[in-house]
Amino acid sequence: MFEVGVVAQFEAAHRLVGDFGPAQRMHGHTYRVEAIVYGTTLKSDGTLFDITVLQDAVGAVVKQLHYQNLDEIAGLNTRNTTAEVVADYIWHQVAPALRNVGLIDLRVAVWESPSAWAAVMRELPQ
Repeated sequence: MFEVGVVAQFEAAHRLVGDFGPAQRMHGHTYRVEAIVYGTTLKSDGTLFDITVLQDAVGAVVKQLHYQNLDEIAGLNTRNTTAEVVADYIWHQVAPALRNVGLIDLRVAVWESPSAWAAVMRELPQ
């Protein structure tokens, strides 16, 4: 299995609902996003796929989230904006750009600090 990934970051604010202690108050993070795609076959040029497609898709969603309150973003505003939920949101935004290019899975990890992260990995629809 081959994997190729990109990294991006954005600044955003949010508040958590529930038993999250001080994180129930509005606060911000410098989020780090890692998007990794997986596949079994390299193309004749020795690449898994055109990585700029992944860079562009991740860049577009990061640009939308940068310097925003995540609790006000359509698609996140009805959910508790945990790192898991943000990773899921980004997965769903990026995945359509990766259809029918021979990839198997997409993994999106969202780091909200250097020591805390959450990720989601799913099969890409063909």
